[in-house]
Amino acid sequence: MKTASASAEEPRWLSAEEQLIWRSYVHATTLLEDHMDRQLQRDAGMPHVYYGLLVKLAECPQRRLRMTELAMHAKITRSRLSHAVARLEKNGWVRREDCPSDKRGQFAVLTDQGLEMLQRAAPGHVAVVRKAVFDRLSPEQLKSLGEIMQIVAEGLQPDEAGADLPWLR
Repeated sequence: MKTASASAEEPRWLSAEEQLIWRSYVHATTLLEDHMDRQLQRDAGMPHVYYGLLVKLAECPQRRLRMTELAMHAKITRSRLSHAVARLEKNGWVRREDCPSDKRGQFAVLTDQGLEMLQRAAPGHVAVVRKAVFDRLSPEQLKSLGEIMQIVAEGLQPDEAGADLPWLR
């Protein structure tokens, strides 16, 4: 009889080169997220995730989106979204509206004040993104980066309806 540990498949450990690539990726993405957060906190008084919520709402018809869809786009839990929207409401940048067709549903709506804040914050944010990423890479590197990130994202998209996704929690 085999023991559980004897029957377990040996992990496919990363090679030394893969380990360097992985650690570089984690290091760079952590630094980039922190860099964007600090800039947005300093210049707009909000973290990067809140900025992303405002951007998504600005792109929607009537600047409104169901809360569950907004959580899905932000890849965050409904609880975290509710907290974020409460903070954005407090600033006057977002308001909630009840969904007329679903008594439990709500919309998040970008206010005029929120749109003005987004328009003020966007130039500084895009300057940070451009300086940190786009100005540092050649056109060929940017194309490769885009293709690589698309492949990674597609591989992480859930195939099944019962997947454990943050916005369903």
